[in-house]
Amino acid sequence: MSDSSYSDGAAAQPANRPEQAAPRLMLQGITKQYPAVRANDDVTLIVAPGEIHAVLGENGAGKSTLMKIIYGAVRPDAGEIRWEGQPVEIASPAAARKLGIGMVFQHFSLFETLTVGENIALALDEPFDLKTLSKRIREVSADYGLDIDPQRHVHSLTVGERQRVEIVRCLLQNPRLLIMDEPTSVLTPQAVRKLFETLRRLAAEGCSILYISHKLDEIQELCDTATVMRGGRVTGHVTPKEETHASLAQLMVGHSLPDYTRREHTPGAVLLDVKQLSVESDDPFGTSLNNVSFGVHAGEIFGIAGVSGNGQAELLSALSGEKRGTRADAVTICGKAAGRLGAGGRRALGFGFVPEERLGRGAVPAMTLSENALLTAHRQQMVNSGWIKAGAMRAFAKRCIEAFDVRCGGSEALAQSLSGGNLQKYIMGREILQAPKVLVVAQPTWGVDVGASAFIRQQLLDLSARGVAILVISEELEELFDICDRIAVLAGGRLSPVRATGATNAEEIGRWMAGLFGDREGAAPSAEQPAHA
Repeated sequence: MSDSSYSDGAAAQPANRPEQAAPRLMLQGITKQYPAVRANDDVTLIVAPGEIHAVLGENGAGKSTLMKIIYGAVRPDAGEIRWEGQPVEIASPAAARKLGIGMVFQHFSLFETLTVGENIALALDEPFDLKTLSKRIREVSADYGLDIDPQRHVHSLTVGERQRVEIVRCLLQNPRLLIMDEPTSVLTPQAVRKLFETLRRLAAEGCSILYISHKLDEIQELCDTATVMRGGRVTGHVTPKEETHASLAQLMVGHSLPDYTRREHTPGAVLLDVKQLSVESDDPFGTSLNNVSFGVHAGEIFGIAGVSGNGQAELLSALSGEKRGTRADAVTICGKAAGRLGAGGRRALGFGFVPEERLGRGAVPAMTLSENALLTAHRQQMVNSGWIKAGAMRAFAKRCIEAFDVRCGGSEALAQSLSGGNLQKYIMGREILQAPKVLVVAQPTWGVDVGASAFIRQQLLDLSARGVAILVISEELEELFDICDRIAVLAGGRLSPVRATGATNAEEIGRWMAGLFGDREGAAPSAEQPAHA
């Protein structure tokens, strides 16, 4: 492992940059204190012109706060910011954009009731007309492989499509420093390659890039240097290409990560059976499901890959009971026809569900963790003759916090006060502690650090070993290949052939994510790997 300590708090210049060049950005002694936590503690960071610089750390390490300070969304309590050698105060995002700083947020800053074009227009400081802007949006999004319709309203977009809007909005500003927070979490492998080509071209033209990602292979492939943060402080500075996944993970979390452990088990009966499911999307811009069939066995993890917006939202709605079908046998849970049952009726059969949107659907932001436990776990002896048992509710929340290592202020902490990784662990724990027979999980580790990701994936493996049928819908191909027994792709509302995970690879799955599988095969799983094998 390369040296991961600072002798004087200053980052070394990348090997391919002239040492005498003035830094594009220099932070010295940046400190930000919130009532319950010091998010940034005496942070120093140097970014050179044309450098691709990673910032690594666990959820809650202070990365996002630091990026918001650079972008002017948060004011530091102490410290100095220098832009191209000159001290500056970045009082607002508009001031940051005027300097040439653009940011793609992990948590989106979009207005639900406006169109894509109108949202992008709000971030532009120069005069524009929507017709010309819409044309630019189409050109730029197509060029970067991030196709999006500027006329669509944001409330109709999936999580993945919203992230595309953030990326395109930032690229339209031609930034001199581009901050990217988890930009590839919704892209196919081919689209990631194209984005990396774009970022390298921008860097070669002198644009500096601050890159935040929990995908260590991306950091190693793309970034010149990396600053490591833990607990709000800078703990090291490394050259990613000289590190291993294990050494980078250890720098981030302070200890080595355990390997995933697969316990021997034989898949049993089909507990989640989907037969010729066709669903018309309520959204005129959405994707309808076309004759989707698959089965998930007891003790199996079945993965469905695909780029967001290809029918995932419609499939999740149909499985969870949020949208009831016209045929009872279209969805069967533990041998019972459930296609016409609502969400409560399906949960009574042993169905558990983790939606992709944590705040708002997985948890109510302004409610406490114990109150959020009640929402789906009220059958766990929390209600008696219509009366809520507050003690039982708090006890369940505490058990979930302890069992799933949720770092928070206790059972009465508000859901919105937790970092993304800790909230995800809580929601996963809430479902697992109810001992479901079937569990459907969407994007289980989206935007979650390597430590929390490893924990969540191990929990899913352990659950499958206990005989639970698990369906994972994810855009993280590495995740699906790590934990799934079989895998398929949803593209354009059609399901690809089904493959044993060991019988396919990321390139084939990536092609299928782009819809490149035959019409006959795509209508249903192939004979080679029948859905209900």
